[in-house]
Amino acid sequence: MRIVFAPDSFKGSITAADAAAALAAGWRDVDPGAEIVLRPMADGGEGTVAAFAVAVPSAERMPVSVEGPAGRPVETSWLLLPASDDAPRGTAVIDLASTSGIEMLDELRPWDADSRGFGQAIAAALDHGVSRLVLGIGSSASTDGGTGMLRALGARFLDELGDEVAPGTRGLPDIAHADLSGMRRTSDVRVLTDVTNPLTGPRGAAAVFGPQKGLTDRGDQQRTDSALARLATLLDLDALTPGAGAAGGVGGALVAWGARLLPGAAEVAHLIGLAAALAGADAVVTGEGAYDGQSGDGKVPSHVASSASDAGVPALLAAGRIDEHADTGIFTSVVSLTELAGSSASALSDPERWLHAAGADLARGFAGRGR
Repeated sequence: MRIVFAPDSFKGSITAADAAAALAAGWRDVDPGAEIVLRPMADGGEGTVAAFAVAVPSAERMPVSVEGPAGRPVETSWLLLPASDDAPRGTAVIDLASTSGIEMLDELRPWDADSRGFGQAIAAALDHGVSRLVLGIGSSASTDGGTGMLRALGARFLDELGDEVAPGTRGLPDIAHADLSGMRRTSDVRVLTDVTNPLTGPRGAAAVFGPQKGLTDRGDQQRTDSALARLATLLDLDALTPGAGAAGGVGGALVAWGARLLPGAAEVAHLIGLAAALAGADAVVTGEGAYDGQSGDGKVPSHVASSASDAGVPALLAAGRIDEHADTGIFTSVVSLTELAGSSASALSDPERWLHAAGADLARGFAGRGR
């Protein structure tokens, strides 16, 4: 049989690439003759670069040093995909999570973390001369409205006296002028996100995502929201654009730069050739850390299941936790790592072990159905 493994990362626990490998190893224990196809997925959050690296073996990691969200240098990399007809100088895939991500912080920095490192990685890819940028913007550490990123690309944000404002959220209320004359430009920028929140308002970056980054005081959220609204005016951006609030406003800043916001899981699936991998497959195994009521809204498992349905291929699910109210009817079979391990703590302590067990469990169940 030919089995495709296309999970998302299990956030904060194991990457999509490692999860796919563990599930496949478990399946192979039960069915050693199976043809295994690894297509780890992402929706623009952590693991986007890693997913492309597995799906495109000829891709090249390009080391880069950037200023991380803690204000210290970080050694990371972006991924160079080979040239194609529509990207003759190659495509750069860049994760915000690995340059300006919240997981990079030992302590939250709601006022001073910014997105500069992400912009520096983008600048490095432009220096290399790529034709296309594919940007994953999940897991941001800041609510800086993307000003750090834009600064790294040549923008200047000035106060009433013409002086540069402080970086991060701290400087947002002082911005009176945006000098975009020195900004670098490029034409094909695709932004991967599963977030549809606007930049401002009750569903905006400060109100919804600010608390995750340490911006917990309601008054601070309101002041930041007002500052983001003023920033949007300076950038000639509609603050209510869906997705503009992604990554603390980085989504909106990228739209102002000329980028297109795209549903992350669908675009990743397209670029890594998921449909071609599913053609002729006997089953696909997908998964994520927590499958709940939001998982059906453009998340990786739901997209993989939809693609599998189009191809006439059964979809199987392995998740760290499966909410009892979640709709799992789109899957032929499901397994919860928490149930296999006996508790969430046990599952989280050794995700590779329990994903291996889940792969074997799904294989036994699939074989039992006479496939």
